[in-house]
Amino acid sequence: MSLASPPAAGTPLIRRIGFVGIGNMGWPMASRLLGAGFDVIACDAATGRPEQFAQACGGRAAASPVEAARGADAVVTILPTSRQVAEVLEAMGEGLAPGTLVIEMSSGSPGATRRLAGLLSGRGVAMIDAPVSGGVSRARTGELSIMVGGEAAALERAAPVLSAVGSSIHRCGAVGAGQAMKALNNLVSAAGFLIGVEALLIGQRFGLDPSLMVDVLNASTGMNNSTQKKFKQFVLSRRFDSGFGLDLMVKDLGIALEIGRETDTPAPFAALCRELSASAVALLGPGQDHTALARLSERLAGDELGPAPVEPAGTR
Repeated sequence: MSLASPPAAGTPLIRRIGFVGIGNMGWPMASRLLGAGFDVIACDAATGRPEQFAQACGGRAAASPVEAARGADAVVTILPTSRQVAEVLEAMGEGLAPGTLVIEMSSGSPGATRRLAGLLSGRGVAMIDAPVSGGVSRARTGELSIMVGGEAAALERAAPVLSAVGSSIHRCGAVGAGQAMKALNNLVSAAGFLIGVEALLIGQRFGLDPSLMVDVLNASTGMNNSTQKKFKQFVLSRRFDSGFGLDLMVKDLGIALEIGRETDTPAPFAALCRELSASAVALLGPGQDHTALARLSERLAGDELGPAPVEPAGTR
C-alpha cells in the first residue's frame, strides 16, 4: 500500500481535523492542512495561540481539547511529550467519538503510545503514530519525512492528511514503530552533530577555517545533516535558532536509550550522546535551541567556533 495514494473506496474520508499543538512545527503543518482543503480547528495550551493562528491562516480556534475534538473526523496531536498527549486525549472526553482517528505526530514514547492506542481502541477510536523529521523549513513547504506506525486501514485513512504535510512517508510497523524510528533517527542526528563540532574545534585549533572545513566535509565522506544544514546556518553564524529545542533532543535521546534497554541492546555511544546533551542543558539552562549544544564542546575546549579571521591588508 502506498500512503501517498488516495484511500480505497469505502474508506471513511477525513474532512474536519482537530489540531492540538500550534507550536513551531504545528503551526506550519496545520496551515498546510488548511491549504489542502481540510477544515482545521486549532487548539493549544498557550492562551491566544489558536486565535492568532485562525486570524493569520484561517480555520477556527478551539478553547479546549474537547471543543477541538467534537465533530472532528480526525484529531492530530503534536506536543512535547507523551504525558501531555495522554492529558489532552483524556480532556477530550466525550468529544472524541467512536470512529474518530487520532494521528499522534509527537516525538513520543512508543510504549506510552501503545498503551494509549489500546485504551482508545476500547472506545472505538483508532490511533496511529506519525512523528516527523525535517524541521520548520520543511514543515512550511510540506516536505517533511513522516514515520508511521499502525494498522493498515487506519494508515490508509490517514494518507491524505499525511500527504498534505509530508513528501516522504514511511510505514515502519505497528503502533509505536514510527516513534521508535524517530527517536533512533534523532540519535544518529545528534551523534553526527557532536562529532562534527569536535572536528571543527580540532581543525580550528590546527589553523583550518571552520567554514572551509564544512565545505570540504560536504564534498567528502564526512558529510551529514549537520554539515549540510546546521553548522554554517546556526553554529558558525552564532544564531542558534533552528527551531528545535535542546530539551526536546534530550527527551528523544532518552527514548532511544529506553528502546535500547527494552531490546537488551548495548548502546554506550548513545548513552554518551544523551549525557553530553543533558550536560549542555544543565550548563546553558532551559529553552535553548538544540544547535546550542555546540557551546558545550566550545566550553570544554575553551574556544569558540567562528569564521577565519580577516588578516589586515599588507600583512603578507
